[in-house]
Amino acid sequence: MIELTAYAALKVKEIAEAENEPLMLRAKIMGGGCAGFTYDLAFISESLDTDESFESHGVQIFVDPVSFQYLTGLMIDYEDHKLGQAGFKFNNPNSKGSCGCGKSFNA
Repeated sequence: MIELTAYAALKVKEIAEAENEPLMLRAKIMGGGCAGFTYDLAFISESLDTDESFESHGVQIFVDPVSFQYLTGLMIDYEDHKLGQAGFKFNNPNSKGSCGCGKSFNA
């Protein structure tokens, strides 16, 4: 299962409305970053037949089979920082380590 916190879902809904996007997200991993894998979130208008599908606080989340093996149990949060750097935070129980900025991980 992959989930959004209530606050992250609120932020996704705000962004989707501002950009006229559907409430459908693709969560996936990509090779790269200091630690080996990076996270990617993107709005989509269609899912694939092979996708795993989840609903969290009114947002549909789709994950391809390769990414799913690394993202099972993922909790996506959103953090506001006083210095103006806000963004999504990925709490991944499968991560064995991450880089200092938290944007990449290894499994």
